[in-house]
Amino acid sequence: MKELLEFIQNNLQIFYIIILATFVGIEVIKSIPAVLHTPLMSGANALSGVVIVGAILVMLHSDPTDYVALTLGFIAVVLGVLNVVGGFAVTNRMLEMFKKKK
Repeated sequence: MKELLEFIQNNLQIFYIIILATFVGIEVIKSIPAVLHTPLMSGANALSGVVIVGAILVMLHSDPTDYVALTLGFIAVVLGVLNVVGGFAVTNRMLEMFKKKK
């Protein structure tokens, strides 16, 4: 627990940036028209794939005894995979709406 508190104290500015980016992202996503949602979802899937690869690389290069880095990397991989799978499911469902009915 002491390591986690030290990590947060040493990287406090990064946490502020993440919080600010979250609020900015929410505001940007709210203002996107429905017509652009499918192409942007595909782009988000590609970005999530990059996050997954980056998290795996960070986990590979981290010290095996650094449990904080390994835990955060694992959480990033799991959330990235969930985002990619969910994004592809939503994109596929939206594209099915544009196909002609038989």
